[in-house]
Amino acid sequence: MTIKEALLKEIETLPEDRQADVLTYVRFLKIGLAEPRQVETRFAEALASVRERAVAHGLTEAEIEAEIRAARARP
Repeated sequence: MTIKEALLKEIETLPEDRQADVLTYVRFLKIGLAEPRQVETRFAEALASVRERAVAHGLTEAEIEAEIRAARARP
């Protein structure tokens, strides 16, 4: 059995929400292996995408900052 096959077998036994955690972790590992320039580019693209969605939903920077502060204040 290859590592890929073993990973797939293990992942298939997890509940779907835990499978999503595995995917997040794999993406985290890939970022760690990426060149710094690639990471910067991906971050800039993600930030631009988030800003575009905020505009599409009519959100202001102040509203976004307020949401972030509220989320951080939660226990």
